[in-house]
Amino acid sequence: MGTKPIIIGVAGGSGSGKTTVANKIYCKFQNQDILMIEQDAYYKDQSHLPMEERLKTNYDHPLAFDNDLLLDHLRKLLDREEIDKPVYDYANHTRSKEIMKQSPRDVIILEGILILEDERLRDIMDIKLYVDTDADLRIIRRLMRDIKDRGRTIDSVIDQYTEVVRPMHLQFIEPTKRYADVIIPEGGNNQVAIDLMVTKIKTILEQKLIL
Repeated sequence: MGTKPIIIGVAGGSGSGKTTVANKIYCKFQNQDILMIEQDAYYKDQSHLPMEERLKTNYDHPLAFDNDLLLDHLRKLLDREEIDKPVYDYANHTRSKEIMKQSPRDVIILEGILILEDERLRDIMDIKLYVDTDADLRIIRRLMRDIKDRGRTIDSVIDQYTEVVRPMHLQFIEPTKRYADVIIPEGGNNQVAIDLMVTKIKTILEQKLIL
């Protein structure tokens, strides 16, 4: 197919509901060629560092991400080339030796906390979304997720939030809201906004003669 894929960026703070929004949009196009690329998969390889250094990684800082590789992979997908998507090993705080073969698709959803921070990434997106959710809801969601799914203690989650997550959100994530084409309040619960996005994406696809 000669037409280029479209890229939809879904950004927002940790616990904002951006993953839910991305998944709901994804589900609306399951009968089509669609794929999800998570910025989290592109955390930098730290295999050259000792474990004590890896443990100090600030995962909410722009420098934690290998955006050069992410950009290279997105450009390949736009050119209809296959990529080897990295897999991040959170237990060992470095990139896994595994990879995921990913074929190009008509629609690419790029999801992550800092995808709007890098101008190069913004420039190749067709639609830029920012999921905007109040800080109290975000910390509650993060608490519930990290305790239930990651075996964390309440104290450790709160310490990480106050020392790293919150200041990084205010410094790097929140300011990227101004780059968004659409701001979605309250994340995955905002069905009207999600339906509007789906309609807009279908319109773009129709214009590209994909549908």
